[in-house]
Amino acid sequence: MDADIERVQPIPGSPALIRPGQLLTDASGAQAASRWAAAVTEADGVFRLRLSPGVDVCDLVITLRDRGHRASANHVLRGQPLFFGGPASRPFPADPIPAPPAGEGHVTVAVPDTGVAAHPWWRESPWFRGGGHDAPESPDSDGDGELDAQAGHGTFIAGLVLRSAPGARLRPIRVLDGHGIGDEAGLLRILARMRDSPPQVLNLSFGGHTFDDLPSPLVRTAVEELTGTAVVACAGNTASDRPFWPAALPGVIAVGALDAAEEARAPFSAYGPWVDACARGEWLSSTFLAHGAFRGYARWSGTSFAAAAVSGAIAAAAATTTPQEAVARVLDPEHARRIPGLGTVVPIRR
Repeated sequence: MDADIERVQPIPGSPALIRPGQLLTDASGAQAASRWAAAVTEADGVFRLRLSPGVDVCDLVITLRDRGHRASANHVLRGQPLFFGGPASRPFPADPIPAPPAGEGHVTVAVPDTGVAAHPWWRESPWFRGGGHDAPESPDSDGDGELDAQAGHGTFIAGLVLRSAPGARLRPIRVLDGHGIGDEAGLLRILARMRDSPPQVLNLSFGGHTFDDLPSPLVRTAVEELTGTAVVACAGNTASDRPFWPAALPGVIAVGALDAAEEARAPFSAYGPWVDACARGEWLSSTFLAHGAFRGYARWSGTSFAAAAVSGAIAAAAATTTPQEAVARVLDPEHARRIPGLGTVVPIRR
């Protein structure tokens, strides 16, 4: 495991990944924890404390919360496929897919992820040409000559959103590296950046477990501040009912994955009463990088991609109504099939 990732397990049988020795909190929490801090940085009102050697970050978080402060470990987040033993596949080369009809609507879908590569589907689109992308996606960011483990993740998701909502304006933001790894501090930064210009739809195809299986109060508050945004997140490839964050937050649409036939839960998908919707997540085809055997298209599996399909469906519906009404329309239980533990079935374009 990377040196900047630590596996902790305060609850037996419920591991979580954190940035070692890092605590996230607000101004009052930073003051309360100052005696345990070796260094402090602040961005958008969130303080990141690097703790002195020997300080247990999980114990300190609990202490601060008991005193009324908002605090969290800096949990590691990862794009889904893979990580906690999830059996979702690696990408495989695929034949070209016809581009969706060209169009430019008013619905913006923010896609914090690994970035997007220039692709024939959107290379001439105003949102891409006008600098509506945070950073280009690299196939080999570590320079080892191999495709990074999750390189192409953001590009793949972009294509899935556009297949369902061809007129959507994408807002890609780099928050994961080429191996699909990010953290809670990075998520909080991008959520803060959205407050002044919130998207209609926010797709979060990544997440993780917390050390105590409780939501981060900092992420919960940041998401709640996006009052006019439909927030969609993948439920995780954990094959369990353990809450996966940020998907399990109240108000976030948690999306699980169906098998290729769209009849039953994909074996890798998380499930449970906190999962709101599901879509096909097995063996999907979408846009990808041009690298090695890949010629700009791939097939891949994971709840990441089921979430992107649901985000696209909501974005398409939001073209004629508010995001909240679009969510109600797409997830209407009276007009859609429901699966226990997976929520409303959202059909997607193949």
